[in-house]
Amino acid sequence: MSSTKNNPAAARRGFLRAIGLSGAAAAAAVVPAGANAQAAAKENKAEREKARYKADSAHVQAFYRTNRY
Repeated sequence: MSSTKNNPAAARRGFLRAIGLSGAAAAAAVVPAGANAQAAAKENKAEREKARYKADSAHVQAFYRTNRY
């Protein structure tokens, strides 16, 4: 008597359960963290230590321009 056709709460639970399972499957499909370690190992010491933040770059200036308070 608790079929999902007659019971909207059961249908809602089934939907939420399916959403939760799809989220778990998506999380399991994420690339392992070891892939980043391999890419970092390809850099030499000078490349790892160089400055990467450029305050004069266009995207940094745009960020500060749009986020002024």
